Amino acid sequence: MRRRLASVRARATLGTTLVVAVALLAAGAAVLLSLWTNLSDQAGTQAERTAREVAAELAAGQPYRALSLDDDDRPVQVVTEDGTLVAVSEHLERISGTGTDTVRPASPPAAAPSGEGDGAGDGEGDSDAEDDDSAGAAGLRPGEIAEDPAYSDGSATVDGESADYRFAAVEVETEDRGTLTVYAGAPLSTERTAVRTALTVMLIGFPLVLAVVAGVTWLMTRRALRPVEGIRREMAAITASADLARRVPEPDSHDEVARLARTTNETLAALEAAVERQRRFVADASHELRSPIASLRTQLEVGAAHPELLDVPGAVEDTVRLQNLAADLLLLARLDAGERPAEARVDMAALAREEAAGRVRVSVDAEPADVSGSRGQLRRVLANLLDNAQRHAREAVTVTVRREGGRAVVAVADDGDGVPEADRERVFERFVRLDAARSRDDGGAGLGLAIARDVAERHGGTLTVRGTPEGGALFELRLPAV
Repeated sequence: MRRRLASVRARATLGTTLVVAVALLAAGAAVLLSLWTNLSDQAGTQAERTAREVAAELAAGQPYRALSLDDDDRPVQVVTEDGTLVAVSEHLERISGTGTDTVRPASPPAAAPSGEGDGAGDGEGDSDAEDDDSAGAAGLRPGEIAEDPAYSDGSATVDGESADYRFAAVEVETEDRGTLTVYAGAPLSTERTAVRTALTVMLIGFPLVLAVVAGVTWLMTRRALRPVEGIRREMAAITASADLARRVPEPDSHDEVARLARTTNETLAALEAAVERQRRFVADASHELRSPIASLRTQLEVGAAHPELLDVPGAVEDTVRLQNLAADLLLLARLDAGERPAEARVDMAALAREEAAGRVRVSVDAEPADVSGSRGQLRRVLANLLDNAQRHAREAVTVTVRREGGRAVVAVADDGDGVPEADRERVFERFVRLDAARSRDDGGAGLGLAIARDVAERHGGTLTVRGTPEGGALFELRLPAV
């Protein structure tokens, strides 16, 4: 049992730890993804800000060489509509993830603010008509900056140091140089550092959290199962001592363990009652068997010594009593063993007439009422009820059979002294004979009514007793009708 309890604790601890681990992994992944997304958005915002600053200078007509491109941490590219690089950060050595991977402008930056010879090739000094065509293609008016930037991830090497970047691309329409795209990058090193730090904290913290969860679950499960261990110990002691009067401890709580303890005590009480009833049964059976056996032995011994004194009728009577008692005990043993009755169709009216035939002072008033069960056992019930009624009746016994709804009702009434109300349940106990019927010469061993009720209950019915208006006893058998 200890191993089983330990196994329960282990399984509960393992299950709880696995659930928490899965929850932590899911939460950790969500946190890292959210952190990376937020930090990447911040880097994109920084890159967009830089790109817009440069775009604003270009919209204002600033020449390429005068642009603010000296930020070593944020590489910038200015690309024409046909993909030509016209301006770039000074220390940029390599770049990827933008519109072009070149890091050298196509021609030297121009000095004239008008843009003539500004390093963008012949196209930079074209007519106003060409500028108008370019503006129309880009959908922007001269001097206007696009509202929605485009984002991309890439890498760049600035002054010998390589890093990952978040790039923002902002378009700007100029009057004399057409549509230009400004690519500006913001480093992702801070973001990656933050994510790595969070990941490190999780890798260190998660095992600690899981260890705490496992330890707390182990201790809590042990505490929860402690009453179960108390129940186990007490049950082991009861088994060893065979003392069914003992009971397991019941916790003060109202949980499943407390209900288990109460159910266990109820089972022990039922078992104690069953064992006590079995003991009384054995003792009473031994007592009841002793009398006819002793009487029969005495008669046989006298007959052996003095054949002329042998009481043959008395010996036969004692033998019949012994045979009937043995049959009753055998039937009770089968009923106690849970023997199920046969599923045969039995007409209780016909059965009542058959059993009443040949008996004196017995009248039958019966209507057809079929039930399902064992014909032999139901016959035994009627015989026992009639024997009991004849034994106590003054003049007459009446048997009625009728149907009431879904029940077949068999009533056996006598005109005797009746059964006192206080004894109306006690008469169905085994080996019980009321004072008025205590003589063995007048009756059986007190098993007839007990057998009758047991058989009735095995057939799904009931057997009760009440008084008649004339003062006698009325035994009523109710069985499910077919």
